[in-house]
Amino acid sequence: MKRAARLLRRYWGRWLLGIGLTVAAALGTLGYLHSDAIERMDGFLAGLRMRIEAPRLDPRIVIVDIDEKSLAAVGRFPWSRDIQARLVTQLTRHYEVGAVGFDISFPEPDTSSGYAVLERLAHQELDRVAGLKEQLAALKAGMDYDGLLADALRGQPVVLGYNVSEKLRKGVLPAPAFTLESLNGRELLAYSASGYEANLARLQQAAAGAGIFTAFTDADGVIRSSILLQRIGDAYYPSLSLATAAVYLKARAIAPYFDTTVDQLSQAQKNSGSAARISLFLPQGQLRIPVGEGLTTYVQYRGRGGPSGGAFRYVPAADVLSGAAPPAHLKGALVLVGSTAPGINDLRVTPVNPEYPGVEVHANLLKSILDNDFKARPAEAYLLETVLVLAFGLVLSLALAPLSPLRAVALATLALGAALGLNLLLYHQAGMVLNAAVPVLLIVALFVMNLAVGYVFEVRKGQALVSLFGEYVAPELVADMADNPGHYTMEGATRELTVLFADVRGFTGIAEQLTPAALREYINLYLTAMSEDIRDSHRGTLDKYIGDAVMAFWGAPLAFADHASRAVASALLMQASAARLDTMFRARGWPPLAIGIGINSGQMHVGDMGSAIRRAYTVMGDAVNLGARLEGLTKVYGAAIVAGAATRLAAPEFAWRELDLVRVKGKLEPVAIFEPLGHAVALDAAAATRLAAWHEALALVRAQQWSGAQAILAGLLADQECVLYRLYLDRIALYRAHPPGPDWDGVTRFDTK
Repeated sequence: MKRAARLLRRYWGRWLLGIGLTVAAALGTLGYLHSDAIERMDGFLAGLRMRIEAPRLDPRIVIVDIDEKSLAAVGRFPWSRDIQARLVTQLTRHYEVGAVGFDISFPEPDTSSGYAVLERLAHQELDRVAGLKEQLAALKAGMDYDGLLADALRGQPVVLGYNVSEKLRKGVLPAPAFTLESLNGRELLAYSASGYEANLARLQQAAAGAGIFTAFTDADGVIRSSILLQRIGDAYYPSLSLATAAVYLKARAIAPYFDTTVDQLSQAQKNSGSAARISLFLPQGQLRIPVGEGLTTYVQYRGRGGPSGGAFRYVPAADVLSGAAPPAHLKGALVLVGSTAPGINDLRVTPVNPEYPGVEVHANLLKSILDNDFKARPAEAYLLETVLVLAFGLVLSLALAPLSPLRAVALATLALGAALGLNLLLYHQAGMVLNAAVPVLLIVALFVMNLAVGYVFEVRKGQALVSLFGEYVAPELVADMADNPGHYTMEGATRELTVLFADVRGFTGIAEQLTPAALREYINLYLTAMSEDIRDSHRGTLDKYIGDAVMAFWGAPLAFADHASRAVASALLMQASAARLDTMFRARGWPPLAIGIGINSGQMHVGDMGSAIRRAYTVMGDAVNLGARLEGLTKVYGAAIVAGAATRLAAPEFAWRELDLVRVKGKLEPVAIFEPLGHAVALDAAAATRLAAWHEALALVRAQQWSGAQAILAGLLADQECVLYRLYLDRIALYRAHPPGPDWDGVTRFDTK
């Protein structure tokens, strides 16, 4: 009792935290706490579960591959229908295959024979050529490529593929497996499509059937499941794999199968998809396929896919056409015609390979049907997963706390092995698909929590934060961040920020005039001064140096409501520092220093970005790109600083001179640009008068009142030399000679960066 009381006093906090983690994990398995990351991890573990099983070649299923060898021998794809007819004839009559499924559709007529052109010429330009029409009539059957393919299909066990869509309705659908009316009021949840891109009527009528080959992907684009039956209108149509299997097995019908207890199932069970199976009515009985939600089934991938994957035999289509393929490989086989050629783009993202041949997805489904071996997520899956989570979580929550680190590692490793081993055993032996991510993450979380909880963890986290952000922000800010490390992160986020770009004018010429040693000192003095003005004076985040350019931003990692005002104040201070350095450089006999600065505010993505080799805490986005473009415009307008409209609105305490309305490269919408002249309260009367006169002149220019604008600008120029005034006087002269027209929007376009 005393020992139990001592353990309770010492470890109650960790026990309580562990139980809390366990309860949260249990809620996750029940669907109350959804996480995309956990869902992705479950997908990864499901793929790993299939990859660890060595593939075994199934000789019953053969893929006739329109590969690069076949394209080189026959020609580019799509092939004309006479070639497809030869392929069908070779497979069905020469090689005597059991069934053929085409992972290809034929929705458009084939006019590649040129017969239509010849027929038009015979009735128009060559109408008087004797015997031409009769000769064409004799050639028609041989040049009707669709007719040749229809003849090859007729009476043969060939299934065509087709696509479903939302709006398009093209071609002719095959006969449905069954209709809504035949369900007699039973509920059958299925994915529905309103449109389709099916095959030509003459081809569909000649074929033994058709199946849907549209890929069914999860939210991350990975194919983990396949729809076996899909609803179009009031009828249900099989997938390519199901339709091909039905022809191969000589099934009389495809129909839903309802257990006798289905009508008593709860709504949750119905939503899980366990309420129905699909029956193939075979000569020797029924084959019942278990299906999940929406009449789907999990795809069991064998091997990594492709000719070298080891699960299915690949035969080049060119070898079939030439008769070079070994008859023993094809006689009686179930054949799928598809492609692995990169240019045809039939590669899919799967759990076992991000570039998996789409035709082999159907092959895996066919193997499951032929073997009657399906993996399904049972209706009680959530309950089983919750029981496992509670069992592992509660045991580890209590057991890990008193253990030494070495024993804790051993116990956590044993628990991980048990959780994964049990999941694998249920998958292979019972065909049950259970998620493993939550139990695995819970075991890892409990282990890490028991080792890292407490003051040491917090201290190390604070030290890591200082190391990460020390080179970006001022030391006093890093100290503040270290006191509250939980409030800051380098993870990506989208925020309202302000970015600044500064660049030295004529740096190429400066570099040519200085020795390497002098140039290094020149640029070091400049970058140090600019960095201090950004980082130390107004708490900006120094992003990077790009040669002689400086990039910085405000509002992250520390959020400032006045980030725009801080950026503008820093820019004005940087210009003052540049003027001071210019005086010093001239005194040394060095080239003069002048800089241009661009500022912009807006939504930006900020965080730790880069490659596996090198990363940096930086900002990206359209607002960042515009900031860089604005820096380039300083040279055009003779402005020390150019800022966007969003920065001007966010920093009203400054006096602003509007420069222009521009459309920069890469932007469709025009943006107003401004120059900050200093704090509004510090603007003297003469400067305020000039600013008002300038804005009046700008308004007259936009109203195309050239004389009034010219008079004001001439007066301003006489009072003060300014590149901006001369620029607009030159524009007025141009507009007088070439009027912009009544629909002119006043926008200046820039086609260079």
